[in-house]
Amino acid sequence: MNNENILVSNATDIERASFYKKTYQHLALAVLAFILVETILVKTVPIEVIAWMLGGRFIWLFIIGLFWLGTTMSNKLAYHPSKDKQYLGLGLYVILEAVIFLPMIVIATVYAGGDILMQAALTTSFMFAGLTAVVFLTKTDFSFLRTLLVVGGFVALGIIVVGAIFGFNLGLWFSAGMAVLASASILYQTDQIKNNYGTQQYVGASLQLFSSVMLLFWYILRIFMSRRN
Repeated sequence: MNNENILVSNATDIERASFYKKTYQHLALAVLAFILVETILVKTVPIEVIAWMLGGRFIWLFIIGLFWLGTTMSNKLAYHPSKDKQYLGLGLYVILEAVIFLPMIVIATVYAGGDILMQAALTTSFMFAGLTAVVFLTKTDFSFLRTLLVVGGFVALGIIVVGAIFGFNLGLWFSAGMAVLASASILYQTDQIKNNYGTQQYVGASLQLFSSVMLLFWYILRIFMSRRN
């Protein structure tokens, strides 16, 4: 077996196909692990803890800070030379996402009906498949999206922090804008995977895709829930 970390764009067709297969297999496993961990949390975490997570503006600022710290750590671990450390990074990120999603999953299930989760998940899956196809079936260079993602990410974070401090609802248009930003992130990351990753970086590649897929799912779910109110 060839364990050399060759640039995907320079790899043979067989090596490239193997990299893509491993990347999307790990993405699928991360999603399944998220579902499993989320199910365990929903069944075991006391409702008082979930209410506490929902009850304060500054609590969410703390959670966002913790999530940012964990995300940074996970990304570093995902690119570590050791495969064990890479899997540790991916696993940590899955757990963080499950914790962040817990209050909204409970709200969606109790107040908006469990079917809304399936609708949001299917919509996210179709959007992800379509965006992936755009990158692989066209010769468009999506590297230009990097600046948009960096600026958009900082602007979005600022709006979220200000909203948490002053307690105003970010609304449907913010969710729609964030869904667009998550879609742009999927385009950019898929383009990077196609052109700038090494054939042994499939764990890190799956983590990057997983982060964007979950961001898209978060805001698609928020959009669907707003329609039920």
